[in-house]
Amino acid sequence: MSSTLEMTFITELGGRLKISLPDPRQDITEEDVETAMNTIIEKNIFSATTGNAAAIYSARVVNKEIEEII
Repeated sequence: MSSTLEMTFITELGGRLKISLPDPRQDITEEDVETAMNTIIEKNIFSATTGNAAAIYSARVVNKEIEEII
């Protein structure tokens, strides 16, 4: 099973910016993610056409099970 950490931010002009990271640690905590997201916001690491990441909107781990047939 593969998993992805999806972090979504609200940008300066009210848009959304989603960053996806493959295979996060299995023991990742809310505090770990919130700290990382706040660092991204403080250091203006990523931006979108609607501006820099300005606030945390959501974060989630998406698990995907892939079954090979052939």
